[in-house]
Amino acid sequence: MTATAAVVAAESAERGGRRPRRSAATRGDWIVGYTMVAPVVLGSLAFVIAPLIAVVWFSLHDWNVLANTFVFSGADNYERMLADPGLHNSLLVSLWFSIGLVALNVSLALFLAVLLNQKLPTTTTFRTFFFSPVVVSLVAWTIVWSFLLQADGGINGFLSLLGIEGPNWLRGEVTAMISVIVVQVFKNVGLNMILFLAALQGVPEEISEAARIDGAGAWRRFRSITLPMISPTIMLVMILTIVGSLEVFAQIDVLTGGGPGNSTTVLVYYLYQQAFRFNDFGYASAIAVLLFIIVLILTLVQWQTRKKWVFHEN
Repeated sequence: MTATAAVVAAESAERGGRRPRRSAATRGDWIVGYTMVAPVVLGSLAFVIAPLIAVVWFSLHDWNVLANTFVFSGADNYERMLADPGLHNSLLVSLWFSIGLVALNVSLALFLAVLLNQKLPTTTTFRTFFFSPVVVSLVAWTIVWSFLLQADGGINGFLSLLGIEGPNWLRGEVTAMISVIVVQVFKNVGLNMILFLAALQGVPEEISEAARIDGAGAWRRFRSITLPMISPTIMLVMILTIVGSLEVFAQIDVLTGGGPGNSTTVLVYYLYQQAFRFNDFGYASAIAVLLFIIVLILTLVQWQTRKKWVFHEN
């Protein structure tokens, strides 16, 4: 037995000292795997990582295309942001726009999803109706609304039938902001509605039925059962909506052009003005870095707080 054990130990030591050779099948799987992920990795490097590094590099320079200057300026552009009242105003406008958009979009999408989750004959028709703006061209959608929101447009024409004199929606500071928010909400609320609808249909009916038998009302069942169980979808919708609100551009450009005054000049539109109207690409790049940091921080904060309110995360 001792000799046999010694032989086995020697063979095991010999096998352990030699590196196992990969079989042809394993090498083939390895090659196929890397081939499949290569387009994504290369695309991320070419269209995400490289542009991000380039923007950071440009932000450290004084770059004026018309003057054909590209001079290293260090942190001058970032110091300039601290004293730029236009940038401060655009940050405040972006804050109010994001708050209004997120509150109205998420609440309306959830409300519509709850209504369309009922088993009614016209449910499919209404689902199609509310989702259809999502697939419409953004610019075309905004142009149509720009005509409707004019002083003599369709909305004021409808209000006049009710004896109400409507304002020039796009020429008042408050009404212009409200108009831009509403147009954006109607454009994208259908997508969030579909996400919420899918989450609602995944809630087990037996849990809600058991709560109903125990005497819980409709609101109590919705607040204590439905909302916690769809909280992962709520977090996803919140992240997508907040990021989208900070990247809005076409609606502002077509509807108000940042006006009246600077009342609708959000951060992205202010970045556009610095780059393509004033040809100050270095300062615009610094603003782009600031926008990236803001989006990153907001996303990380939402992700880190998920354990406190998202179902299955605690």
